[in-house]
Amino acid sequence: MPTRRLSPRPYAERKGRVWSLNSEGMSYVMGLSDSGQLANIYWGSRIDDETDFARPAGMRYPFELQSKMLREEYPAWGGPHYREACLKVRYNDRVRDCDLAFLEVSCGKSRSDVVAELGDEAYGLKVRLHYKLYDGYDLLAKHAEVLNVGRHPMRIESVLSAAWYLPSGRDWRLTHLAGAWGREMRLERDILTPGKKVIESRKGTTSHQANPVFFVDRGDADEAKGGVWFGCLAWSGSWKIVAEQDTYQQLTLVGGVNDFDFSYLLRPGECFRTPPFIAGYSSRGFGEASRKLHRFEVGNLLPRRFASSVRPVIFNTWEATVFDVDERRALQLARLSSRLGAECFVVDDGWFKGRKDSTGGLGDWVPDPEKFPHGLTPLVKSVNSMGMKFGIWVEPEMVNPKSQLYQAHPDWVYHFPNRKRTEMRSQLVLNLCDAEVADYVLKSMDELIGDNNIEYVKWDMNRYFSEPGWQRAPRGREQEVWVRHVDALYEILDRLRSRHPGVLFEGCSGGGGRIDLGALQRFDHFAGSDNTDPTEVLFTHEGFTMAYAPKTMLLCVGGSTNGLTGREVSLGYRFDFAMMGTLSMSLDIRGWNKEEFELAKRKVQFYKSIRKVVQNGDLYRLAPPSLDGICVREFVSRDSTEAVLFAFSHVLSKASAKTTVRLEGLRHSLRYGIEPGKVSLGGGYLMRHGVDINLGGDNDSVVYRLKGN
Repeated sequence: MPTRRLSPRPYAERKGRVWSLNSEGMSYVMGLSDSGQLANIYWGSRIDDETDFARPAGMRYPFELQSKMLREEYPAWGGPHYREACLKVRYNDRVRDCDLAFLEVSCGKSRSDVVAELGDEAYGLKVRLHYKLYDGYDLLAKHAEVLNVGRHPMRIESVLSAAWYLPSGRDWRLTHLAGAWGREMRLERDILTPGKKVIESRKGTTSHQANPVFFVDRGDADEAKGGVWFGCLAWSGSWKIVAEQDTYQQLTLVGGVNDFDFSYLLRPGECFRTPPFIAGYSSRGFGEASRKLHRFEVGNLLPRRFASSVRPVIFNTWEATVFDVDERRALQLARLSSRLGAECFVVDDGWFKGRKDSTGGLGDWVPDPEKFPHGLTPLVKSVNSMGMKFGIWVEPEMVNPKSQLYQAHPDWVYHFPNRKRTEMRSQLVLNLCDAEVADYVLKSMDELIGDNNIEYVKWDMNRYFSEPGWQRAPRGREQEVWVRHVDALYEILDRLRSRHPGVLFEGCSGGGGRIDLGALQRFDHFAGSDNTDPTEVLFTHEGFTMAYAPKTMLLCVGGSTNGLTGREVSLGYRFDFAMMGTLSMSLDIRGWNKEEFELAKRKVQFYKSIRKVVQNGDLYRLAPPSLDGICVREFVSRDSTEAVLFAFSHVLSKASAKTTVRLEGLRHSLRYGIEPGKVSLGGGYLMRHGVDINLGGDNDSVVYRLKGN
């Protein structure tokens, strides 16, 4: 394909080699310095006239080389480079210095796809930087390809996806997501001072403790106003993001595959491709940043078959039966859940051979003959006859030592010789880097899905990596496990989705332990947490929706007394909370009285009437959750003709039980009927004056539906 210059304007050409990527509300500008380096010039709110930008030039400081003070588009470790680098390479002759020179910038037919090429010609190393502008979403994706076009092998010791530079200044505030199992994705905010702030996972998966996203502002942005720079990494393995504030008032963020215990052998002709790092800018606060990501995820990243479809109402057997699920109990729960309005019935852990508790059976993916003497077929047919899809829980990347698979193939797990194989949850991790193991996982899942008319798969992963030894690795490739496992997982999921296009896939990792933009391209939604306590998960919902679309968060109605916190909340409160994403239920409904059953049935029916707005509309976080106040969320349809308002109380005094909330995203020209009730109010009134919300005290909730007329 012929190439052409990204900046064809004659005046820009006269001013020097400056290239600009412009979307509706954002500009990203880079240029070629006098020393021949490709460097970032600007990233932020849109600037139309690119001819005003001068070629990049590094600042002069004692003890610093001017050319190394540039905002290099892809900084490599070499020479007097002291900041966090994107690339570190060791060549065949033991040289560890990488000297990347600019080669060219080109694009195809669309100005939204750009490639910049750099090279270390002395060793035959090329780096292609790919830029893809998503104009309708104000987002820019960057990734790198590192190619060995020389005659000798080389070893990559660090290879990150991209570097992002903020405007010059101090006192930047970093917002990120941190937590633990059962309390994932809590918002954390830090003022960045000179030095490095590292958020990362070294655990082989995304992790519960951190999430590969960042939001940066000048300390004055809120949900509705202020400039916010943000980014999300599309990777489901070990990762890191480094925010480095130097003493010269430059903040840089780099991120990608974690270089902890990592190296990658690149033989002649081979290429390493980094995961995409997607970033954007919002001039209207954190809320608009989130909505840009939500729209992009639904419009571009989610598996296409179900991307715009509403998610079904799900009933899951786990809290009702734990491991004691069998055909009789499952049928009983299926009949009751279908009467509630469930559309998908999922048999969770405990259904397969040898699975009486957490110590046995993982890896042996056939029905337990004691629990399902006729296999799954009779149950599946019964569930389908009730008008529901049938779903199944699996954990394909794991194995129990007490399983037939492990007894036959003890060498199929990650391990080191002469070292104990650490068991967590009585599990070990299967080595998907080994083609024989990956083929087994694909084959067993393919047969399970195809032989049983399974239309929903809950794919779990309940432990992190340890002893990451790959005994059959080709020489020099032992430390590639961190990348090759994820690549193999992605390939397995992609093949299963291709072979079974009608199947919905739920991503789970002890709840929210593997949620990222890479996983989001393979899973239709995620279990946000194993915790079903609404009071706790409201905080997780706040953090989750900072980066990920609400429809991708499965929210669960659990039992009246939460098993993790011991907190008791009403059934209505639990349902109202679970309506703010994909609604699921996992509780024992066999002993419900008539009132409980009818209430749940009404709630499910109401959810079905609003879920299109909730799942495909825009989210406004009007009031954050707090332990001494209220949390308010508003979902608005894309055409602004419908809205749903949720409000939840934690600990309230009678004096604070009533509050007025100003809505957003409505049309000034429309009047909105509000249900329940027969009130009709103008959009301008609702956004400028607000609507009164009355809560009855601790752990109370209200849901209002608004329809424009």
